Amino acid sequence: MEPPPGAAESSKLRHVEKDVLIPQIMRDRAKELCSDQVQAFTKCCQETGLLMVVKCRQENTALQDCLVGHYTDPSFYEECKAEYLKQREEYRATGIKKKRQKFTSNM
Repeated sequence: MEPPPGAAESSKLRHVEKDVLIPQIMRDRAKELCSDQVQAFTKCCQETGLLMVVKCRQENTALQDCLVGHYTDPSFYEECKAEYLKQREEYRATGIKKKRQKFTSNM
């Protein structure tokens, strides 16, 4: 059985998609998944002021560990790639660009 016409084209990724668009989805989703660490670091920075570099090391380390854990997870990349391909397919079918959801903190 042959794949449907355009199937190979629909799964092929351009440079900008691999290096910019999918990583952007990964960053946004990782921030959502690490929201507790983001909030703890933000709160520490707001309370500490200029001494945040010294006083918020623990919160910063926890945040970086959480984010890097997601960035380096191959299955997380594949999830984000699948999400991007779905969005791209919807755009190609409808011509309507879906607005990218941005992470916003509750402050």
